Amino acid sequence: MLGALLFGWLTDRLGRKRLFFITLTVYLVATASTAFSWDFLSFAVFRFLTGAGIGGEYTAIASAIQEFIPARYRGWTDLIINGSFWIGAALGAGGSIVLLDPALLPPDLGWRAAFFIGSVLGLVILVMRSWVPESPRWLMIHGRPEEADEILDMIEDGHRRRGHYLLDEELATFRLRSRRFTPLHEVWQALFRTHRNRTFVGLSLMAAQAFFYNAVFFTYALILTEFYDIEASQVGWYLLPFAVGNFLGPLLLGRLFDTVGRRPMIAMTYALSGLLLALTAGLFAADVLSATWQTVAWTIIFFFASAAASSAYLTVSETFPLEIRALAIAFFYAVGTGIGGIGAPWLFGALIDTGSRVSLFGGYLLGAILMLAAALIALRFGIAAERKPLEAVAIPLSAAD
Repeated sequence: MLGALLFGWLTDRLGRKRLFFITLTVYLVATASTAFSWDFLSFAVFRFLTGAGIGGEYTAIASAIQEFIPARYRGWTDLIINGSFWIGAALGAGGSIVLLDPALLPPDLGWRAAFFIGSVLGLVILVMRSWVPESPRWLMIHGRPEEADEILDMIEDGHRRRGHYLLDEELATFRLRSRRFTPLHEVWQALFRTHRNRTFVGLSLMAAQAFFYNAVFFTYALILTEFYDIEASQVGWYLLPFAVGNFLGPLLLGRLFDTVGRRPMIAMTYALSGLLLALTAGLFAADVLSATWQTVAWTIIFFFASAAASSAYLTVSETFPLEIRALAIAFFYAVGTGIGGIGAPWLFGALIDTGSRVSLFGGYLLGAILMLAAALIALRFGIAAERKPLEAVAIPLSAAD
């Protein structure tokens, strides 16, 4: 939460590209340091710093996605990139099966190797980030139009070299006043006065999906070990299909967010996720599912829920003005993480401690109700942002006319 707010604020001030490297470096160093923790306090400090880097990553990445991807498939691209988290989750699950096997590595070394390998993989991303230029939109706002033109020429020349024909057409224009930063009172005005309906939608979507996800994902291993007697070292096998379903949802459904439209698809994925969770919760409470069938049920649910959660990030990153995009993402991410990342694991940890399936049923039902409520709010107040330029969805605060 704190990392998102701090780095989100800096992303709008210092630029997308610069924060790309800062946030990833914080994450890499903190994750690698976790592998060398010497007691619980040091472990907690390094995980705190890792979380700060992750929070900052969301703001920098989501801002850049919106400002580079063509409007006609911005939704699909955004969902796939957000969903690619689960490729990493699948790799992590597979790695844990090997690294946490006491027959291969002593228990006191296996978990350390897992954290360290995670940071090594991140180095590959650090190199790839060097290929991504600064956002031309951010450069224009900050009085650097010549640099923005150079980047656009580079992108267009690359398309021409690959055989694409670019139309030479007159595009809509408007004047911008360059600015070094946006005052916080202007951010407040935009979020809670000018675009208060959009803020309501964003908070509803982010809070619902955060509670829903954290309620299940962060307690998944506990459910398997406490209620299905699965060995902790074997949990990775059950996380693999769960992760695959989470990635396939955005991949296969994402195109519909650009063709069918944002509002109907967001409402549909949220509603289906809520209804399927309520049904699965009832079966879990009745104790009619095995560990395998419980995993199948979660995989189906999160095929839709992953697309829904990714669409929440899409919504908050494309429906607010350019000057406050990163900070808006950070704000919604922080609120969602506060509700879902703190509230849900705490609540479900307590419910699991009761050993009662009925108690857990009540918790899952709460998550289902939140998703259904968010679906109705999106259908009523959502913005039809599909296939529209960002400036048509939200006029920049620095627009002069």
